[in-house]
Amino acid sequence: MTAKRSGARSKRPQRTGVSPPPAQETRSEPSLSRQRIVATAVELLDAQGIDGLTMRRLADRLGSGVMSLYWHVDNKEDVFDLALDSVLEYRRPPQTVGSQDWRGEVVHMLEDWRASMLRHPWSASLLPRRALGPNILGRLELLGRTLSGAGVADADLNVAIWSLWNYVMGATVTRASFDVSDDDRAAAQQRLTCLNEHYATIGRSRLLLDNDWDGAFRKGLDFLLDGLAPRQ
Repeated sequence: MTAKRSGARSKRPQRTGVSPPPAQETRSEPSLSRQRIVATAVELLDAQGIDGLTMRRLADRLGSGVMSLYWHVDNKEDVFDLALDSVLEYRRPPQTVGSQDWRGEVVHMLEDWRASMLRHPWSASLLPRRALGPNILGRLELLGRTLSGAGVADADLNVAIWSLWNYVMGATVTRASFDVSDDDRAAAQQRLTCLNEHYATIGRSRLLLDNDWDGAFRKGLDFLLDGLAPRQ
């Protein structure tokens, strides 16, 4: 994972005892805060994707001057990090605290993670190359603690965590990018049927017609968790 960036702060104005923005600009602009900037960045990313986020477009949406943003964020990379972490916040259901149902807790956590990324499709492509913020680190800590409490040995813990990470990421990216109509699915399946001698197994299972993404995710997760279950 990338380490948190420490540089690239040159654009942020130096904070001194002097009043920052001119009085006229302060009166004409809505009040800015880091929280508002991040929420607006998420809206912009949802609407226009990663390439659509620029500091100028963000400032325009906020009704602000570009330089005013740098009183609250370091640069565009900082905005990406903050926006990504904000959509990956996990609110653990109160009933799971102290629960002995480790599988149910893991399933809820990972289904929520996948659902969050599907609501914000840009997040799946950003996550592997961004600094990890407190929300995703908190998810990983809770996941590791739950698996450890269920009996997964320390020697196997990292493999277990990364296996589940890879499963969630792969399932999310595939679902978000697999934009095929029902007619196209049917036509592709028909071609498989005509080529049955080469593709008999996936033709028989009607692979290309299966669009139960949620069911496949949950069942595949059960397969993984069966392998992680402590041996009796």
